[in-house]
Amino acid sequence: MIVKKETLRESAKNLLNQRGITLDDMADLVYFLQSSYVEDLTLDTCRENIEAVLEKREVQNAIVTGIQLDILAEEGKLLQPLQEILETDESLYGIDEIMALSIVNVYGSIGFTNYGYIDKVKPGILAKLNSHEEGKVHTFLDDIVGAIAAAAASRLAHSKPN
Repeated sequence: MIVKKETLRESAKNLLNQRGITLDDMADLVYFLQSSYVEDLTLDTCRENIEAVLEKREVQNAIVTGIQLDILAEEGKLLQPLQEILETDESLYGIDEIMALSIVNVYGSIGFTNYGYIDKVKPGILAKLNSHEEGKVHTFLDDIVGAIAAAAASRLAHSKPN
């Protein structure tokens, strides 16, 4: 059975919302990445680019997979040592970044540089997600949100060449 496109899209958006991530949170990240390069950039334009990225099936798959793993880790339902790796967001794990790279790859090499920068600086919602709040696991979510914003910023950059 093939999952309907609408079902996957809505599931991905619902999971983001359930985890406290809004379009505005991600639009703020796009604005952070592109406001120096795009004259008269608005949050509406940033939101439009986030929406376009969220339409991609590869992105929806990453969201659904990553958030489900975070939820299972919060519930203590993973086998060791994966359970501890995700609970502590172990720095050498790297699979969370690999999943994020599958998102940014949709928009070319600028996506990689945007993602690397935003993952290092962790502005806005990324700082909150990376705070390791007791009882919350965002090992995949912080990278997925950063990657969505980086991909949207890359999409925006491609549409407004210098």
